[in-house]
Amino acid sequence: MLSTLLVLAATTGHAVEAVAAHGEAPSGITKITHDFGISVPLILAQVLSFSIVAFVLWKFAFKPVLATLDERQAKISSGLSYAEEMKTKLAAAQEESAASAKRAQVEASRIIDEARKSAKDFLDKQTQETAAKANDIIAKAQQAIELEKKKMLAEARTEIARLVVVTTERVLAKKLTDADRSAYNDAASRELTNA
Repeated sequence: MLSTLLVLAATTGHAVEAVAAHGEAPSGITKITHDFGISVPLILAQVLSFSIVAFVLWKFAFKPVLATLDERQAKISSGLSYAEEMKTKLAAAQEESAASAKRAQVEASRIIDEARKSAKDFLDKQTQETAAKANDIIAKAQQAIELEKKKMLAEARTEIARLVVVTTERVLAKKLTDADRSAYNDAASRELTNA
């Protein structure tokens, strides 16, 4: 293609020069090119140069830039899809976290209720045990008091009997009549029986 353009430019240039050399009046395209001072070989050379530069730029500049842009576009779309996926996972994690917190709160409430019930049961049990111990202590104290009372009464009876005997001996040591002795003995017997 390049060689074809060069040949075309050369022939066009020679034709224009030949017409100008013979002094013939230019016609059509030749007249326009002559009036405007356009050199066809220069234009064709510029078109050829532009085509070569455009091809080189396309091959070594635009293609790599376009490939880099495509690669970046792919990375951006991948990043956006990853961000969307992470957003979905974050929402799911937040929902799971909220559900977990709610479960933990329910479990904590249950544990607190169980602890309160256990503490109440323990307090009731301790109260009952304390009441039972207090009643036991009172019962033992009453038994001890009753035993002490019986012991004191027995000691009092013994002491009264001893005093009666001593009194009786003193009275008997005196000279009493049989009637007095009998009255004293009866009174002492009644005293011992009543005591």
